[in-house]
Amino acid sequence: MSDAPRHAPWAADPAKSCGRLHDEQRETVRGPRDAFQRDRDRIIHSISFRRLRHKTQVFMAPDGDHFRVRLTHSLEVAQIGRTVARALGLNEDLTEALCLAHDIGHPPFGHAGEDALKEALTGQGGFDHNGNTLRALMVIDSPYPRWNGLNLTWETLEGLAKHNGPIVKPQWALAEADAAFPLDLTRWPSLEAQVAAIADDIAYDNHDIDDGLRAGLLTLDQILTVPVVAAGWDATRKRFPDIAPDRLVGELVRSQIGTMVNDLIAETRRRVDEAGIDTAEDVRATGTCLAGFSEEMREAERSLKRFMYANLYHHPRQLEAARIAGELVAGLFGAYRADPGRMPADWHGRLPAEEPARSRHIADFIAGMTDRYAVTRYREVVGPIDLPEGF
Repeated sequence: MSDAPRHAPWAADPAKSCGRLHDEQRETVRGPRDAFQRDRDRIIHSISFRRLRHKTQVFMAPDGDHFRVRLTHSLEVAQIGRTVARALGLNEDLTEALCLAHDIGHPPFGHAGEDALKEALTGQGGFDHNGNTLRALMVIDSPYPRWNGLNLTWETLEGLAKHNGPIVKPQWALAEADAAFPLDLTRWPSLEAQVAAIADDIAYDNHDIDDGLRAGLLTLDQILTVPVVAAGWDATRKRFPDIAPDRLVGELVRSQIGTMVNDLIAETRRRVDEAGIDTAEDVRATGTCLAGFSEEMREAERSLKRFMYANLYHHPRQLEAARIAGELVAGLFGAYRADPGRMPADWHGRLPAEEPARSRHIADFIAGMTDRYAVTRYREVVGPIDLPEGF
């Protein structure tokens, strides 16, 4: 008897996929995997995915082994995404692929690095990590002999392009991806993509609390000023009245994730039923987001985000690290722009002669760097840099 999950009629069906950009009929089919399973595996085996283990999540190039990085965050998002997808009868493999790949386009040092590349490419189209995810997976990361990119299915690329909703005015990298393989950017994506986007929020909303406490940038008293956290803490203390508070932080985080996941599942089911969704096409045609929190949970989650921005993401130590990271990325771009010959031979050999492609190519190289590689290259091509402790 099969133990495969039963899919709802509005789940993405790999047998009905819109296909891949490049024809693979001549390729050897390796094993019994369907199209979405192959996408997931291609992402996991990609160089871009492996680099996430040394890219910033919250803390820049963290020294501590216990802090999350982009890779561990992506794995945690995938775990939450699969749980929700299974409960809703969605395609777990597509959901997992989207969760694993959603941050591949981030440059070194997270949003600080992104802001620096955006500024460096002023007049050349700017930089956007979401567009860069599509660029990395469709152009740059090229392990196959007959085409560039991983040749992922339309459904995976569509979900990555629109994981935060429809796009009316795509930035240049996403516009190029859409021109090569039209992704229907102005409509909502699959429910799998919508779930993956909220799984990302659930993961970083809660796991960043854990990292902030571990780093000493947050205190338990501080986070208990957030109503949703305080309610979860009270419930946790009632369940474990004899356990020391410092042993309960992990339980608090797990409890909050469970509460958000249950709310997401219940509210999404309600919206799907109310909208009369019968097929996967109905999801895209309905013109609204179907996966989401209830109104009460949405406001609670917004309150938590406001707290995290004020007390963790904009903490003076974090802002100083972001300033240094921005200068480092800007310095790298300036050095390579002045002397492209200092790039590795394979990158320099493919350098376009004209703008904007020339500057974008340099940004491609920098965006693919890990935090530690960026620091190493800066010291080689720019000069010494003093990094604060814990950077």
